[in-house]
Amino acid sequence: MHSVWKTSIRYTLVTAVLLGLGYPLVVTGIAGVLLPHKAGGSLILKDGQVIGSELLAQSFTSDRYFHPRPSAAGSGYDASASGGSNLAQSSKTLVDRIQGSIDKLSAENPGLPVPIDMVTTSASGLDPDVTPDNAIFQARRISKARGIDEDRIRKLVQQHVISRQLGVLGEARVNVLELNLDLDKMTK
Repeated sequence: MHSVWKTSIRYTLVTAVLLGLGYPLVVTGIAGVLLPHKAGGSLILKDGQVIGSELLAQSFTSDRYFHPRPSAAGSGYDASASGGSNLAQSSKTLVDRIQGSIDKLSAENPGLPVPIDMVTTSASGLDPDVTPDNAIFQARRISKARGIDEDRIRKLVQQHVISRQLGVLGEARVNVLELNLDLDKMTK
């Protein structure tokens, strides 16, 4: 019986070292060599300074910029508090928040349907992308705020549409931070 315990303890230590330390270090090293941008957090630089990540939404509230999806992460777009609101579809709080958002957005673009991702949060609360319909819906507001022809903004959105992966996975999307950076270039 004594040797069974020794074998069990050795096996536990060996697998903990191999799988708990060795495997993550090897995978991290390979990722750092083969995909350094992604392994480093997919950071976006502007003038040599990190201004965000392709993978995390950030708050844009000015009418001059495209806005991301609403966030339920902490006090909003807080990566340390990632998560949804956990409110059920039957929650009056959720229904009232969504209806308030729909009413506000409908006043911004009368007669146009409000894309669902403009009023609902993602599971993480940090989704960096919006649907193309969401971005197009915002074009009128940005056009007015920047004094740029709305068609030019719509064309910019179309240039930023990322198709489904492998043609079937996910949905078409637009990265809000990258779109806003190119929007700033457009008006310089």
